[in-house]
Amino acid sequence: MDFIFMLTRADRTVPDCLDVLEAVGDLGIGHIGFKDVGVDTATLALLHRSIRERGATSYLEVVSTTREEALASARTAIDLGVDRLMGGTWVDETLRLLAGTGIEYHPFVGEPLGHPTRLAGTPERTAEDCRRAEAAGCAGVDLLAHRATDADPLDLVRAARAATTGRLVVAGGIATRTQVRDLAEAGVDAFTIGSAAFAGSLRPDAGTLRAQLAEVGAWC
Repeated sequence: MDFIFMLTRADRTVPDCLDVLEAVGDLGIGHIGFKDVGVDTATLALLHRSIRERGATSYLEVVSTTREEALASARTAIDLGVDRLMGGTWVDETLRLLAGTGIEYHPFVGEPLGHPTRLAGTPERTAEDCRRAEAAGCAGVDLLAHRATDADPLDLVRAARAATTGRLVVAGGIATRTQVRDLAEAGVDAFTIGSAAFAGSLRPDAGTLRAQLAEVGAWC
């Protein structure tokens, strides 16, 4: 199971993202992501270039909740040349934009709400969305399981895993070894951590971000 380090806090890219990446870039993290809010496009371009120079797979996660803004985020992903785009719910339109770019798309399943994003919806809704995304040609899905408002997170994960053969990424609200173990046992392909690392809640007895990320490495 892959760990995707998100250079984000409260669903926004941290303003000092370039300095943060420089400080932890030697840890060998192979998957690194960001949002297209919190810093300007010039900074995003420098950030993405730095991620790729380190040999990591790059991710942009959409947090916009309107069609126009979500599709604008997809265009930003194309301009940057990221490896994988996550989030958004306008599947067909996003896939048309991404056609021919080589960017893999992992839309949200369920009903994302607000910012920071929460997730409404039942396991049945999650499974239906997973099947629809796979049929449309998506490489996988992005599931905000631990931000669920209507269901147990692992019930959503199991429903998603049973409904798709694509890549299942669980994003948001992950902060403990137990959560990571449970996700692995449920067949999740990757998980994201951002805010919890910056808040120091992964390893409360250690204050540095490097120590927080090393802790996740130990879990994996």
